[in-house]
Order: sequence, then structure tokens, then C-alpha cells
Amino acid sequence: QVQLVESGGGLVQPGGSLRLSCEASGFTFNIYAMRWYHQAPGKERELVAAISNTGGSTTYDDSVKGRFTISRDNRKNMVYLQMNNLKPEDAAAYYCSARRGTETYWGQGTQVTVSS
Repeated sequence: QVQLVESGGGLVQPGGSLRLSCEASGFTFNIYAMRWYHQAPGKERELVAAISNTGGSTTYDDSVKGRFTISRDNRKNMVYLQMNNLKPEDAAAYYCSARRGTETYWGQGTQVTVSS
């Protein structure tokens, strides 16, 4: 019933851009904060960006500030992560997550590869 489906990952060269999308269904989307995480092989899953339920507040990891932008469209139950000036260290599986209190949902992930 509850689904978070990421898309938009792929192969991009350093300095390139990519836009990830996350489509949510099966829950009341507009009362959940949304987050993007990434996880590279051998590393912990890390928070990349977060956005409040209304979209009025955003938070970014220092490593992506100025390069990534998180946004949401509550009318479409969609969350986005615009990634610009990609670096090799951005390469990872990216996961969409919904959170409200102790309730958390996860997507299946989409792979981002940054390589020349």
C-alpha cells in the first residue's frame, strides 16, 4: 500500500546534473517531512537533504550545499532532488524517505554514478 518510488538516477560526468524524483502513495503525503539519503558501498546511509511537510523549510548536508536542491509538490505527491555540479564523491544509491514522528517509510533507491 505505502510506496515511495525513486527514479532519475543514472550515469553522469563530473560537473553534470541530474534530477531525482520520488513518487509517494498510500499515505497522507502532505503531513510527512521528506528526506533524501545516499549510501555508497562500505559507508553508512547519510542524510543529504530534508524538507518540511509544507516545503517551507529545507536542510542540506554541508557537502551538497549550493549544489543540490530539494523540493516537493504536495499536489502531485512528489519529492525532487536537483543535483548540480556533481562530484565523484556524490556517487551512491539515493533513497527517498518519509517521516512523521516515529513513522518512517523508505523507497527502494536509485543509483547515481559519477564518472568520466
